[in-house]
Amino acid sequence: MKNLPKGDKKLLNAWAFYDWANSVYTLTIASAVFPIFYEALFSDRDHYIDVFGMHLKNSALISFITAAAFLVVSFISPLLSGIADYVGNKKSFMKFFCYMGALSCMGLYWFDLDNIYIGLLFYFLGLLGFWGSLVFYNSYLPDIAFEEQQDKISAKGYSLGYIGSVILLIINLAMIMKPKLFGITGTDGEAAMKAMRYSFVMVGVWWILFSQYTYYYLPKGSKEGNKLTKSVVFNGFKELKKVWEALKNITPLKRYLGGFFVSSMAVQTVMLVATYFGAQEIQWSSKDESTIGLIICILLIQIIAVFGAILTSRASAKWGNIPTLIFINTLWAIFCALAFFITLPIHFYAMAAAIGLVMGGIQALSRSTYSKLLPETEDTTSFFSFYDVAEKIGIVIGMCVYGIIDQITGSPRAAIVILAIFFITAIFLLRRVHKKDVSN
Repeated sequence: MKNLPKGDKKLLNAWAFYDWANSVYTLTIASAVFPIFYEALFSDRDHYIDVFGMHLKNSALISFITAAAFLVVSFISPLLSGIADYVGNKKSFMKFFCYMGALSCMGLYWFDLDNIYIGLLFYFLGLLGFWGSLVFYNSYLPDIAFEEQQDKISAKGYSLGYIGSVILLIINLAMIMKPKLFGITGTDGEAAMKAMRYSFVMVGVWWILFSQYTYYYLPKGSKEGNKLTKSVVFNGFKELKKVWEALKNITPLKRYLGGFFVSSMAVQTVMLVATYFGAQEIQWSSKDESTIGLIICILLIQIIAVFGAILTSRASAKWGNIPTLIFINTLWAIFCALAFFITLPIHFYAMAAAIGLVMGGIQALSRSTYSKLLPETEDTTSFFSFYDVAEKIGIVIGMCVYGIIDQITGSPRAAIVILAIFFITAIFLLRRVHKKDVSN
């Protein structure tokens, strides 16, 4: 463990490198390989399954499980972040969720429809681990970087995440398309499914291995360790209440959170359901074309997102954070409206390129804008806990809306229109935040 001063280049790079470690989860598990693997399990039946006493569409089921996981995260994150901030060991909590998430990804190797409940549990815990660790990861930003460094290092983190996850996904893609080159036996279909299962294990190993660099340099916490007592367990909720009360006197931050809540609701939902939408709604000529096409689209999004994050950082430096966020949300609204009409693979490729340009930028800029609007305080964990709770509750609503519409109509297209409305709402809310309130 190295004790480096705030703003130190090694410390900033170590913090950003956690994105390299954990972003393989968002790409392989949340966006690319697992959704394709999950869809392939239903290739010999319709898209419905009897589970939890209901007859559910497969994509609606995953939407509801995802929403449930985010609901749990939104409840436990203020609890745990409050404890971590009090006892001064937020890094230990970050490690716990990291390892739980990574091991759960490895557990997805055994996911199948005959043992659907165990598989869904691993999926649930993997998501819980990923987002739980991010509560503490995000809260480190004001602790390790000065205000003028935050936009750049936040964007660098996302860029590293995209690059690292693309590298692993390319390896996984090669395994899936040419399994025999990697010694994976069986028929073409069986070997491809085995390769997907191996990729889940690789995600867990990658996540644990590369996170060690981050843990080596990150400080233990912002405070000296205090004795943990029973009353401290509920300290996080008290801190949330304090933040809520404080927001009444911090109008710019309160207004920004409203816009962020609605925008994040839509962005995260699009990212989580895009592959399921592509697998079910695009007219692929064959199963192989579908698998290759979907992974290529995800790769395209990731590669373009690297440049999107950099361009967004430069745009915010020139025109300000809020005007840039409004512009990006406008693009998102347009893309969602257009997505309602796409049916052909070429349409999906074009949409993937467009989404990549705005995906990384809006995430990095949203995080750093919030950091800039925070009042002077050492209790950054509580404020970022509030930020994360707002984000997670938004995702719960977004995924539930998507899942319900998908279940009722049998098609996710109508849900895309609702997401466009969310982005339009976010634009109007963000316009209430004055440009001068966010320094650059």
